Amino acid sequence: MAAAPSSDAAISASKGRQAVSIASTKRGTPYRWGATGPRSFDCSGFTSWTFKRLGKSIPRTAHQQYRASMKISRRSARPGDLVFYGGKRKYHVGIYAGNGRMWHAPRTGDVVKLAKVRGNASYGRVR
Repeated sequence: MAAAPSSDAAISASKGRQAVSIASTKRGTPYRWGATGPRSFDCSGFTSWTFKRLGKSIPRTAHQQYRASMKISRRSARPGDLVFYGGKRKYHVGIYAGNGRMWHAPRTGDVVKLAKVRGNASYGRVR
């Protein structure tokens, strides 16, 4: 994966930090499959809701968000980028917060939280 070029098309670093700040306001919000907020979220509903607050419309599902994002390396990831899990078909997404951590809505019975990025994650930048 090549690093994303610097361009007006990609979300700026300051908007990325704002995305992380907005995401953090939903700490403790319950996970619910198919929910798009603001009282409950699934993973992609959470990322969509967050970016909508920045005036950015992103697709609804984790896999669609992956396909629409600019692919970047782990080394190039910066706050506000998206973190994806899954093989060919991405099934989970969160918002990179920096320092190897991400905000996400993990699963039924859990809540929106800051967690360590684990395993073989892929990264994308919102265009």
